[in-house]
Amino acid sequence: MKQNILSISLVAASLLLVTTGAVAHHSVSAEFDANKPLEFSGGVVKMVEWTNPHIYVQVEVKDQAGKVTMYRVEGGAPNSLFRQGWRRDSLKPGQLVNFKGTRAKNPASPNVNGRLTLPDGKVVWQGNAPTY
Repeated sequence: MKQNILSISLVAASLLLVTTGAVAHHSVSAEFDANKPLEFSGGVVKMVEWTNPHIYVQVEVKDQAGKVTMYRVEGGAPNSLFRQGWRRDSLKPGQLVNFKGTRAKNPASPNVNGRLTLPDGKVVWQGNAPTY
């Protein structure tokens, strides 16, 4: 009986390890479409999510008609950005940002990937996509 429980536990643990690695990361081209460019300026940072495997910045953008769209800008890994000198308070809610990059393949997704810059041109961070 103990042998069966141990065997089942080992198989279950192995399956968890294998499936966790498979969904933990994605390629940029798997989620984002280079044929769907997006560019905006004057977006307002609403929230910065320092989470693994990517940091996300929620940015509110108003178009000329006043329609508000909330985008989730995918950034690099927290550790990578930290090594580049960025900290949790490097980008704060209320700051204005500009963006140039691509949209998600899923039209219902608010996720975008590219470069965030401050109004003075300083690059806040580059997503995982090619340089824009």
